[in-house]
Amino acid sequence: MPQIGFDNPVFATYAIAAALMVLKAVGMSWLTVVRMMQVKGGYRSPEDAKRTALNPEPRPGQLEPDDRVERIRRIQHNDLENLPFFFVAGFLYVLTAPPLWLAQALFYGYVVSRLLHFAAYYTAQIHDIRATLWTIGSLIIVFMTLASLWTLLGF
Repeated sequence: MPQIGFDNPVFATYAIAAALMVLKAVGMSWLTVVRMMQVKGGYRSPEDAKRTALNPEPRPGQLEPDDRVERIRRIQHNDLENLPFFFVAGFLYVLTAPPLWLAQALFYGYVVSRLLHFAAYYTAQIHDIRATLWTIGSLIIVFMTLASLWTLLGF
């Protein structure tokens, strides 16, 4: 059975997890826009504060940071810092032909850790909670990377 293909249940599991993470990351952009429209602020570019159909009554201060918008941007920034490592480490891990149960635990464990991290960040939970959830995802990436190296080097 080829390693890269939806017929391989390990790759299919990876593909599901990766697709969910892509949707989450893209969803953050939409959430940012929705929040900016709700608060009518947090815009970044000078042209965003001009009168348009979507901004019929521009007001002073629309370009000033709004913590409700910036919080979502920070969450998205965190995704952009972390998700590429998951995509690469997960893909390499598929090539090691791991047991399906372990791949599912790692891939879905990563997804759950990122979703819980989002929920904790969005609801302004203390740093310790966010850090714990981030650490779980990071350790999953480290494990998959080391397992890939271990296999590649023939151990």
